[in-house]
Amino acid sequence: MSNLEKYQKIFMDLFQVEKEELNESFSFAGEERWDSVTHLSLIAELEDTFGIMFETDDILNYGSYLNGINILKKYGVEF
Repeated sequence: MSNLEKYQKIFMDLFQVEKEELNESFSFAGEERWDSVTHLSLIAELEDTFGIMFETDDILNYGSYLNGINILKKYGVEF
C-alpha cells in the first residue's frame, strides 16, 4: 500500500467518507465530523502510521486534507 493509499484510508475510516470526497474542499471548516476529538484521533493515527511525531504548530495548522499532505512531506513522508 502506498503512502497516499494509507493516508486516504485513515481519512476514509475516521470520517466515514468515500475516496472521491477527499479533495481540496475537505477541511476542518467544511466537515462537521471534523471536530477537536476527531482532529486528535487523526493526528494520533497519522503519527502511528507514518512513524512521526508532529510539532505543535503542525497539529494546530493541520486543517485540511491537502494541507496535511504538505505537512507530512515536511516529515519526510513521500507521496
